[in-house]
Amino acid sequence: MISIDTKLQSIIDSEVKKETTASMILGVRTGDGTVEFAGAGGNAKPDSSFYIASITKMFTASVILQLADEGLVDLENPIAQYLPDLNLDGIHVHNGSDHSRTLNVRQLLNHTSGLADYYENGLLEEIKDGRDRAFSVQDTLEMIRGKDLAAAPDSGKAHYSDTNYQLLGAIIESVTASPLPEVFQERIIGRLGLAHTYVFGHSEPLEAPLPLYLKDRRMDFPRALSSMAPDGGIVSSTGDLIRFLQAYFAGEIFAKDNFSRIRKFVPMFFPMQYGLGLWRFRIPRWMNLFRKAPEFLGHSGSTGSFAFYEPERDLFLAGSFNQMDNPARPYQFMMKIAAKVPTRKARA
Repeated sequence: MISIDTKLQSIIDSEVKKETTASMILGVRTGDGTVEFAGAGGNAKPDSSFYIASITKMFTASVILQLADEGLVDLENPIAQYLPDLNLDGIHVHNGSDHSRTLNVRQLLNHTSGLADYYENGLLEEIKDGRDRAFSVQDTLEMIRGKDLAAAPDSGKAHYSDTNYQLLGAIIESVTASPLPEVFQERIIGRLGLAHTYVFGHSEPLEAPLPLYLKDRRMDFPRALSSMAPDGGIVSSTGDLIRFLQAYFAGEIFAKDNFSRIRKFVPMFFPMQYGLGLWRFRIPRWMNLFRKAPEFLGHSGSTGSFAFYEPERDLFLAGSFNQMDNPARPYQFMMKIAAKVPTRKARA
């Protein structure tokens, strides 16, 4: 009988054979420890560090929830209450109504603010053109001020925007009076013993992360990455990310009763839904030969990174393609991985 490890490594090997895939890294673990796998392909090793991109948002959201537990932040309060030194004027004008100073913390967390995305509104094209620059949160607001907005706040649909998490990072720094990398270190990284995790550009690198590619072109933009601490700037490993996921879903990082509001998912784009810093991915039965498809809870990133929990199998997955050409690539891949792991009932 072929082992699960062999099956999982075979899936990685098939992915690495695809055009423009320089590296692939994957960690898999079940909560009961019956499955534990670390694999890699291309120029990656199983213990390689990599840019986790927007998985960082789970770290930022976790700290906001901690601060809410401590009574230091109220998710329904206007963000202007926590950001007195930022110029928020005119960042959200929709159909003649200015919502800039009434946007609240929750709307940032679940992407229902309607704010334009600074990353997609210019910065990404600069990066693709080989232009690299540092920027502040105020700079990100200048990038979107006057731009077409996705929607009014609380429109009933989530509109993904990295600007939301730049502002959440600023709220954390304002409330704690500490730089965000120090807050991450104290409240999550050090607390969970994440030995291979750090905020890029803000501490001595523990080891160089795997290089990023856009198709066959290596991408280097360290100044921009160092400015993305709250929305995409963390470097980690599969082992550390799985440890983070386990702590997150076990209620080790913030009070477990937060999950009732975290899981109030709002439609984003089919078949994705977004909660408070948490993505939900599940395809309907009609797209899966009318069989029940696995539910994935977690986050992915623009670099092909992913960190998700699949409850039916009590399965934790983390890894990256280190490739910017197709951010949606992890989703079909995760379904292939999950199909190789027995459900909890089958393992019992």
